[in-house]
Formats: sequence, structure tokens, C-alpha cells
Amino acid sequence: MAAAGKQDYHRYIKIFWIIYGGIAGLVLLVFFATSMGWLGFMPTFEDLENPKSNLASEVISADQVVLGKYYLENRTVVHYSELSPNLVNALIATEDSRFAEHSGIDFFSLFRVAIRNVIGGNRNAGGGSTITQQLAKNLFPRQENPGIFSLVFRKLKEWIIAVKLERNYSKQEILAMYLNTVDFGSQSFGIKSAAKTFFNKTPGELNINESAMLIGMLKAPSYFSPVRNPERAIKRREVVLKQMQKFNYINQKQYDSLRVKKIDMSHYRLQDQNAGLACHFREYLRQILVDWCASHKKPDGTTYNLYKDGLKIYTTINSKMQKYAEDAMVEFLGKELQPQFYQHWKGVRGAPFDYTMTAADIKKLYDASMKRSDRYIKMKAEGQTEEQITKSFNTLTHMMIFSYKGEHDTIMTPMDSIKYYKYFLQSGLMSMEPQTGYVRAYVGGLDYRYFKYDHVSTGKRQVGSTFKPFLYTLAMQEGEFSPCTKVPNISVSFDMPDGTKWTPKADDKNEGDMVTLKYALANSLNFISAYLMKRYSPSAVIKIARKLGIKSDLPAVYSLCLGSCDLNVFEMTGAYATFANKGVHTDPIFMTRIEDKNGTVLESFPTKSQDAVSEETAYLMIILMKSVVDYGTGTRIRGTYKLTNPIAGKTGTTQNNSDGWFMGITPGLVTGVWVGCEDRSVHFRSMELGQGATMALPIWAKYMLKVYADKSLGIKKDDFEAPIKPLSVECDCAKYDAKHKDKNKDIFKDGL
Repeated sequence: MAAAGKQDYHRYIKIFWIIYGGIAGLVLLVFFATSMGWLGFMPTFEDLENPKSNLASEVISADQVVLGKYYLENRTVVHYSELSPNLVNALIATEDSRFAEHSGIDFFSLFRVAIRNVIGGNRNAGGGSTITQQLAKNLFPRQENPGIFSLVFRKLKEWIIAVKLERNYSKQEILAMYLNTVDFGSQSFGIKSAAKTFFNKTPGELNINESAMLIGMLKAPSYFSPVRNPERAIKRREVVLKQMQKFNYINQKQYDSLRVKKIDMSHYRLQDQNAGLACHFREYLRQILVDWCASHKKPDGTTYNLYKDGLKIYTTINSKMQKYAEDAMVEFLGKELQPQFYQHWKGVRGAPFDYTMTAADIKKLYDASMKRSDRYIKMKAEGQTEEQITKSFNTLTHMMIFSYKGEHDTIMTPMDSIKYYKYFLQSGLMSMEPQTGYVRAYVGGLDYRYFKYDHVSTGKRQVGSTFKPFLYTLAMQEGEFSPCTKVPNISVSFDMPDGTKWTPKADDKNEGDMVTLKYALANSLNFISAYLMKRYSPSAVIKIARKLGIKSDLPAVYSLCLGSCDLNVFEMTGAYATFANKGVHTDPIFMTRIEDKNGTVLESFPTKSQDAVSEETAYLMIILMKSVVDYGTGTRIRGTYKLTNPIAGKTGTTQNNSDGWFMGITPGLVTGVWVGCEDRSVHFRSMELGQGATMALPIWAKYMLKVYADKSLGIKKDDFEAPIKPLSVECDCAKYDAKHKDKNKDIFKDGL
């Protein structure tokens, strides 16, 4: 009997070990099969070495400020050394207090959670996942709505991935990777974006309270958002602080002090691609970069993706100068010129359109604007009829509109909003270094959210008298003239191909007198420009303009002498920079290099220069354009804005005052400014208010005052450097007159 019992006992023991061994073997087999990828996707060693996540590409200024990003997910990678210790402490205390002790799976925590969940009935005991396991889940997300078996296998995979991550990366690297992958809400993916969005800080600048709040949000970003749910955020922050106290990262006194502090959200700014510095520039750059990505391949043979690959685009823009330029534009237009424009048109029938515009003409402009709008394009794509769309545009609706006092929440019809925006004066500004070609400021217009049209590189408007220096350049280059040469200020007519004659409009200033070219350009005399055009030819002027960098279409017509062509701020600024660079034209450049996410340089962009005119010609043009500022149409630079340093420039005003220009030149910085309305038929009705000296010059002056005031920029007030070789012509007009009395008479006789 005893023997039989003993045999049964041994049989049961044997069965037990067989079952135990089978279960253990099955578990090991499952683990092995899972790790080999036989039961579904398992990341390879290469996948772990290069975990994939959507990384934002950054646009970086010359002074190392991130101007903006291009992204599907607003995520930028940071390294452990860039993290605040407060952030690391808050994360470990809250999510994984034994992080330094385990190798990816914390069995002690799992056992503790199982006891509390299963035996103790505490459903809030947590899941026992380590930071490394959470990182595994973030890097290789689960499928949506998995079944029970899929969930079990997925959990096993995450354990295995966690162990592999621990073998391949240091603890510090894992912490940084985790904080780079998590979602903080508010379109902020990763800690760098979150720190910028919520506190306008870098991850390394976060204090204890800020760190605790951000780590607390990870549990449920929307539910614990300090913007949407501040009370919940405070309570959640208190939980994190309590954990930090529990594990001795802060003491009781710190905890008591920090837990009662209010959450400061004054720096909260949603990282919107339509906001921030240089929005028009970033959009212009984006179009270039999309083409660049399409033509450049990664090592794996696929083309780069601007929105996913975390490229770093280093630009020439200086963030301080960019802000000064944007501020100058908004200050002048918003506080001075726009109020004047409203007052100017107040009570005028047909305002703000030119008196020649009929009701039918105005309706056509409104309809054209309607058809260019996003609302119209979207409704058209949805298949709605013109009748339905027109009705929608004349139906009251809730909308946000632009104003210089901030966004305005109102109710109006979309058509009324079109009419509202017709009154706004627009502007474009570009500022560049003439020697390097580096564009330091690029302001394509007002608030990009409401005015997306780029008035620097896209918009082309009539340039008026700012074209005249190209004609004078031809005269200086040929060696026949000096800035002191006198020519007759009398009417000049041109024979047209159809047998008629064209005579430029009189200036009503010094008509009939002999005037120097310096005086003529300073006061923008049309007769003198016509005189020079007749002496040379439209084709000769076009040739010199091309050398200076003008690429747009230039019709070979006599009216070019008055600037009848349409050009943009980009090419005009580049052309004028040639004069400050001793006759060498340098192409404006926006980027210096593009790097991949690892810092490898993918392409560099060198400066491109070519000789355009002689050094002497360029210097003579500087002398001529100095007179514009010293005693010509640009004198308010001296009188109103008190800028006394050497400055050359040229104002420009077009027909009906539709466009106002000012091109300002200093030895180290050349800046072009245009001001006008969206429609050329909307403008000031008087030359006093509508000229370039009134509309555009003040923006230039305000910008330069801010630039000079910032000594950190190193923009000096030096004079223009004269050529080493003595000039071949006399530029002292008193001496010139004494030597060339008879020559001036010959010019009067032979020039017409």
C-alpha cells in the first residue's frame, strides 16, 4: 500500500515537472518565435539603431534661432545633454522609479502591480510598464483595437524590444529617446516642441514646476492640458511633485512651495506654420526645398521628405534684423500710413477705387478676389454651383479678421470681408549684404495668416523712378558723363513705330535750365531720363539691367526711362546691391547649407558673383544716389529720421501713385521697400501722400534706426570706399564747371 502511494507520488511529481517543463518550454518557444518575428513584425537590429519617427525639418537663422518648421508631426530630436535635470527627475519619479536598476522589464514592479490589481482590487495601481517598455510601444505602435491574443503577443514583443533597447542604448539615450517620441498635445510632439509651445523655453531651461507639469501631461495630454483644463493640470502636477518628494528629488519645503504656485501660461504659443518670424520667407523657401527633396536621394535610395526627415536648413536670415524689419513695416503702416489712407478716402464716392473705375469695373475686381479665395476654391471643388457660392459669399457668417490692434472676432459676409481688405496697404521688404549676397531680412507682407501673397519674390509692380539709376549707369559706364555733367532739362520726344510721337510728362521743376546729372537724379527729372534714353537706346539699357541682375521681362520701349516695367523687390534689391559692391553683382542667397537629422551636410550653397560694371561706374552711381538723400527726393531721411551717416538711395513713384518704392544703400546693407495696395486702382489721390518718399522710405528709415541701435549686429555707419585708382572724371562740380564750360554747350546742341 505504501509502495503504491509512493509510486503515485513519484508519478504526480513527474507529471508536474513535465507540465511545468512543457509550459516553460512553450513560453520560451513563444518568446523565441516572437523575437525572431515568426509571430508578426519584430524590429531588426538596424530598426533599433535607426528608429523611425516623423521629424520636423527646421529653418534656422544665421544667428541660430529656429525660425519655423515643416512637419507632419512637430517633433525635433534633442540629446540627453540638452535636458534639464528637473525634467529627468520628474520623469523617473513618476513613470519608473527603478529605471536605473532594471534591464528593460521590472519584474518587481510587475509583481507589485499584480498584487495590488488582482489581490488588492486597486485598479489604479498602474500597468507596471517601464520607461523602456513605453519607448518600445511609442517607436513601434500597436495596431488599433487588438484582440486578447494579439494584445498578449504585442506585450511580449514590447518586453523583447525593451530588452533589446537596453542592450543597444545607454540609460541616458533611452530617456532622451522617450521624451523625443511622446505627444504633449497642442501639436507638440517631443519635449523640444512642448517646451517651446508651453513655456517658450528649451528643454534645458525648464524649472521644477514646468517639468512636473509637462511630465504630468503625458498620462492624457488633452485631459491634463494647462490651457484647456488648468485645474486638472494643477492636480496632476501635484501628483508628480509628490512623487519627486517621495523619491528625494525635492524636499518637503520645496514640495509645499511648488504645489501652490499658479501655472504661468503667458508664453503659451501654438507652434503654427502660419505664425512666427519670416512666414512669407519660409513659404518661399518651402517651395524651393520641396523641389530639392524630390531631386536628392537618401542612402536607402528614397528621396528626402521635407515633412518627415528632420532636415536642418541653415539660412542667411538674421532673426533680429528680420524682427526689426517686420516691426518697422507694421509700425509705420499700422500707426501712420493706413490711418492716413482711411482719412484720405473718408466720404469719397467709390472709395477706395480710382475715379476712372466704373461700378462694373469694381464688381469685376471683387469677383476676381472671390474666385481667388480659399472659400471659393473649396466650394468649387465640392461641386457647388456659382449661384450657391455667390449666395454663400453674401450670407452673414462668423469669422476672424485682421486689424492692426489684433485679430477681430466678428460677423460679416465673406464678400464684405473682401471689400474690407481692399483698403489695406501692402508692403514688401528685402535686406541683403552686398558683398556676400546674404539676405538678412525678408518681409513678404503683413500678417501671413491673412495676407499670404508674397510681395518680395512673387509680386511684380511697376518700379517707376527706381529704374532710372540703370539708365544713369549706362551713361557713367560709357565714360561720356560725370555726375557733374550738365544737360538741358527740356522736353524730349520719341518717334513711335505707328508714326506718332511720345513725349514724357514735364516735371515742372527747373524746366529749360541746364542741370547736372547729380541734380537730375536727386530730383528724379523725367526730361533728363528721356534725354539719356534718346542718346542710347532701350536695348542698351536692358543689357546693363541684365548685368545688374534683372531677370524679368523688360520690353524694349522708350518708356523704360520712366520705369514702366514690372519688377519685384527681390531682383531690384539684388541689382542695387551691385553699386555697393564695387560693380560686382552677387546673387541674393537665402541658404548656406542643408543637413540631415544627424548633422551630415547634404549640400552647401556658395555665393555666386560676376562683374557687372566697372568699380568706377559703381562708385559714380553711389555719388549720384547720395544726392537723392542729401538734397533730393529722399531728404526726409536726414530731416525727419535724423540719419546722418553716408547713405545712397532712390525713391520711386508710379502712375496714379499706385506704387511707392525706396531703395536704400549703405556700405554693408542694401534694402528695398515697396508699398501699394492689392489692386493698382486703389491708391492715394495725391502725390504728396502717394509718392515713394512718403509711403516706402519711412519703413526703410525705421528699420535702419532699429538696426543701428542694436550694436550686437555690428552694422557700422562707415562711408563708401572709393576706388584705389583715381577717378577718370571730376566729381567736384565747381571744379568740373571750370574745366568743361564749352562741353556743356556742345551737349545742349548735339544731344537732341
